[in-house]
Amino acid sequence: MAENTGRRRGPMGGRGPMRGMGAGEKAKDFKGTMKQLLNYLGVYKIQIGFVIIFAIGGTIFNIVGPKILGKATTEIFNGLVSKVSGGNGMDFDKIGKILLITLGLYIISALCSFVQGFIMTGVSQKMTYQLRKELSEKINRMPMDYFDKKTHGEVLSRVTNDIDTLSQSLNQSATQLITSVTTIIGVLIMMLSISPLMTVVALLILPISIGLISTIMKKSQKYFRGQQEYLGNVNGQVEEVYGGHNIVKVFNKEKDVIKEFDATNNKLYDSAWKSQFLSGMMMPIMQFVGNLGYVGVAILGGYLAIKNAIEVGDIQSFIQYVRNFTQPIQQVAQVANMLQSTAAASERVFEFLGEEEEDQTVPEPVSVEGLEGNVEFQDVHFGYNPDKIIINDFSAKVKEGQKIAIVGPTGAGKTTMIKLLMRFYDVNSGAILVDGHNIKDFNRSELRQMFGMVLQDTWLFHGSIKDNIRYGKLDATDEEVIAAAKAAHVHRFVKTLPKGYDMELNEEASNVSQGQKQLLTIARAILADPKILILDEATSSVDTRTEVRIQKAMDNLMKGRTSFVIAHRLSTIRDADMILVMKDGDIVEQGNHEELLHKGGFYADLYNSQFENATSIA
Repeated sequence: MAENTGRRRGPMGGRGPMRGMGAGEKAKDFKGTMKQLLNYLGVYKIQIGFVIIFAIGGTIFNIVGPKILGKATTEIFNGLVSKVSGGNGMDFDKIGKILLITLGLYIISALCSFVQGFIMTGVSQKMTYQLRKELSEKINRMPMDYFDKKTHGEVLSRVTNDIDTLSQSLNQSATQLITSVTTIIGVLIMMLSISPLMTVVALLILPISIGLISTIMKKSQKYFRGQQEYLGNVNGQVEEVYGGHNIVKVFNKEKDVIKEFDATNNKLYDSAWKSQFLSGMMMPIMQFVGNLGYVGVAILGGYLAIKNAIEVGDIQSFIQYVRNFTQPIQQVAQVANMLQSTAAASERVFEFLGEEEEDQTVPEPVSVEGLEGNVEFQDVHFGYNPDKIIINDFSAKVKEGQKIAIVGPTGAGKTTMIKLLMRFYDVNSGAILVDGHNIKDFNRSELRQMFGMVLQDTWLFHGSIKDNIRYGKLDATDEEVIAAAKAAHVHRFVKTLPKGYDMELNEEASNVSQGQKQLLTIARAILADPKILILDEATSSVDTRTEVRIQKAMDNLMKGRTSFVIAHRLSTIRDADMILVMKDGDIVEQGNHEELLHKGGFYADLYNSQFENATSIA
């Protein structure tokens, strides 16, 4: 579109896909976002209830295991003492029963963990599926000016990165939080049941652990945020260069591209190295502090065993509990950090879902059935920004079946008028009428059913040629598809392809030429059989010989239909019923080709300048 070509910058030029993502950032409103997230999870409250039950059950069975295992250690110790003293020695039957009971507890614990993991994975995936569905539907209800202000990458990151972050962190953090808290409480109870004094000694390591963890987290958090930011920048640069690698090569910008990539990659390396180093320090430090705790417990436990205050097996059980006590504390700290990522990702998703929508329907919509295609612009004023009006007092009447050409220099407002006609934007003042009805009185989707559009920038999706042509009329037969292709002079080319109409176009449709892409989009418009046809420099990508054939096909297509043709090559619109000449948002002249040439005004200057250029080139 001519009026909006400057919104995205080229390869390595700054703004581009995937820029501005920050999965490591903090949410602006943590409590509000988490409350909103819990509302979404409320649909799955029964499943989450089972997750909590199985998570707690699995943790309890796992916690009880060490104490029962300690009984086996006590039996072995007592048996050895008895054997030395001349007694019966070890009771292997009793020891075997204790071990079997312990094994059974651990099996049940593992089964509970498996079930709760299975259920929670299902919940998180169902919720993210629903969010993706809502995002997809939301995109279709949002005004076009939102996408003019945002890059494709910023919108794409909501559907991909943020949803993935939400899914993974939610699945991990929810169950981890339940099991960690249950483990801390359960282990503390079991430790107290063995020895309150040993528990106090073991708890002395807790403030040391918390202090070290919080210090490391504060240091590493800024580096994690930087890592995510620069990772987004690297992704954006790679995607931009990949999408425009031909342009990079044409302008010999390989060295500049590599230089800019290296600069960003170095920043990513620096922040990633520091964040990973600091987070990697956490485990060795925690192990060192934990080992100090084991030493204290072992010395005190031996003393209490000598005093017969506890059994020997209780020392072994208590050491296991100390190990199990420090680990969930660290996990809770990690979950807290993970919840920040969850909240930040959720906030971005909910912000997008909360964006202002354009009205899709009206209370009593006008039916498009029976409309002929008369169009009238009444004193239209419009600006993409309210303080900068670019269409000033635009008025014109177009009768059904007429071919209307819109000409003028770049930025004159030609494509903007088409956007207003199709209600991609609404006028600031004035009105646009179709058969006497204000276009605001139609449902948007029904209004757009009246239009067929062929743009200068072709768009074909990954699929067969047949499916691409049929896009405007999904119930069209193969015969209708072929007839449309013949009318667009593309049938002969398609028949030369390996699979003909069933040949698959790749994602960029790079296995066909630009001119052939344009012919396919024209065939698609022909098949749709619209009341009003819009051609935005539709033949700009084809050679002169093909252009003549396409022009004849278009003339046949436009018979009986209102057609708006945006053209830069004025030689292609000499037979137009009316030519609207635009300059700076205003219609400065209107009439047919001969009338405008006779006036000797702005149109005549444009036409003569093109003719002189063509002559000089020849």
